[in-house]
Amino acid sequence: MQQDKHPDYHPVVFRDRAAGYAFLTRSTATSEQTIEWDDGETYPVVEVEISSESHPFYTGTARTVDTEGRVARFQRRYGGESPG
Repeated sequence: MQQDKHPDYHPVVFRDRAAGYAFLTRSTATSEQTIEWDDGETYPVVEVEISSESHPFYTGTARTVDTEGRVARFQRRYGGESPG
């Protein structure tokens, strides 16, 4: 691997603002803010708007917008009987 071609890959804490959930992972993201983690080390913290803890798909609160099936909507729009 060539030196000085790749970005710095280091431990970073990502904190979900909506859920108050934080997790430690490795990333190239940087931040001026820091946080002391459970292991006593200080890591940069990146605030995120949404994560798996607050996303409707993962929390099970997602709503289905389409209440009518595609076929029924097509038949209503273009006629109910198919040729043949």
